[in-house]
Amino acid sequence: MRTSATPRLIQVLAVICGVCLVGAMPMVAQAAEAAPAACPALLQKKFNRLQDDAPQNLCQYAGKVLLVVNTASYCGFTSQYEGLEKLYSSYSAQGLVVLGFPSNDFGQQEPGKGKDIADFCFNTYGVKFPMFEKSVVSGKNANPLFLDLAKAGGGTPRWNFYKYLIGRDGKLIASYSSMTAPESSALVGDVKKALAPL
Repeated sequence: MRTSATPRLIQVLAVICGVCLVGAMPMVAQAAEAAPAACPALLQKKFNRLQDDAPQNLCQYAGKVLLVVNTASYCGFTSQYEGLEKLYSSYSAQGLVVLGFPSNDFGQQEPGKGKDIADFCFNTYGVKFPMFEKSVVSGKNANPLFLDLAKAGGGTPRWNFYKYLIGRDGKLIASYSSMTAPESSALVGDVKKALAPL
């Protein structure tokens, strides 16, 4: 009796499992389609990390408030690194991430290579917020993030340390000139408002 029941049991289980798998397929497909939708279009980009050239997907910052800044090591505004790091350390637990993009676009004030820039930022200003490879941030050859930020109404950087504030929904909230210090009441106020629970 057991020997004849075993193949029958296997057939029944195979049918049940087949139905389970077939029924699960649309759900798996839907989950796969939903994953990219969770990442706003603005963040669907990859850049190499400054320190080691490891590829980084900006989607890892989906749901965070972002302050995107084009930086330079030899600029009159370079001391803003200190304020940016302070802002990051003060509000990172609430969901703020500062993203630094070194650029040599303005006055040739970022001539170094990635590791040199990373060492300078950390050794001089204790920068721990994410920094990405040196890139172009203005004009038609700007990196894809800065092109999209300009199209979103944030304008194009006119000098180093131009800033863009992006909400948790991945949409541009505001942009700030190089003259706006990271500790300015206007910028800090906008950051706090963006971080506030809905």
